[in-house]
Amino acid sequence: MTTGETAAAGQAQARAALLRHPRVHRSAETLPRSAPRRVVSLVPSLSEAVFLLGAGDRLVGVTEYCVHPKEAFHALPKLGGTKDADVEAIVACDPDLVIANQEENTPRVVRKLAERGIDVWLTYPRTVRAGVDLLAAMATVLDVSTELRSRYVRPALEAVAAAEARREGVTAPGPRVFCPIWRDPWMTIGQDTYIHDLIALCGGRNVFAEPAPASGTSGTSGGSAADRRYPIVERPAIEAARPEVILLPDEPYAFGPADAEELGRLDCAAARTGRIHLIDGTLLSWYGPRIVEAIRVLAPILARA
Repeated sequence: MTTGETAAAGQAQARAALLRHPRVHRSAETLPRSAPRRVVSLVPSLSEAVFLLGAGDRLVGVTEYCVHPKEAFHALPKLGGTKDADVEAIVACDPDLVIANQEENTPRVVRKLAERGIDVWLTYPRTVRAGVDLLAAMATVLDVSTELRSRYVRPALEAVAAAEARREGVTAPGPRVFCPIWRDPWMTIGQDTYIHDLIALCGGRNVFAEPAPASGTSGTSGGSAADRRYPIVERPAIEAARPEVILLPDEPYAFGPADAEELGRLDCAAARTGRIHLIDGTLLSWYGPRIVEAIRVLAPILARA
């Protein structure tokens, strides 16, 4: 076993032990039955969801990246970033529930909070369906009104159901899509990701969906689970993937016109036809109330020309 494989195995064992902790909840069904009164959210998209679901007055702390809606969070304590949340600051907020995410937040923070006797809801939606189901579960856990469920949860459920029905009736393959999330080096999304599923739901085909081969064989990185979910790619691999549409989100990396111009010089259909789109990154990766707008915006972009 290589050093990298040993490290990966150790991380997997630590994660499995974390998920067995009685204060770490993968499902809303294991959370305490009473609605939480003091909530800390370490996930920007879910902080927004808590506010829109009418429970913003229960938020007692958020991360530095919880910025939407701006007017809701400017006065709340900022508890560090998503990767380096301040455990002592969180404990000082005296929450009865911390909302976290298995990918966005670190196991160390989740473990320390659980060890301090705090219930942590460790979310991990990797499909759009899981994202909208999480929104519905949040409405139940927070015991929100029927009016707010109708305003935010029902439209999301209906939008996803309609998109799923449209996809079932399509037999022709959709356009090939390249969606980087970082550059220097270029990093994109693999199959087991929320963004991949959103692209598929809206009619596109992620060109880096398949597990990447070993580094050096085609300009892609491969091997670990992280490599497969977020492969690093080089220009030859991008061109070889023959994208017909390129999506450039403004987060986590803030892609802009200069990046679109650079990719416009690639030898691929997306560059030749000008189907390179700068897009709001929250529509791609913020599961929750933004799902409705994400489908509305992406479906026309990914329609077969």
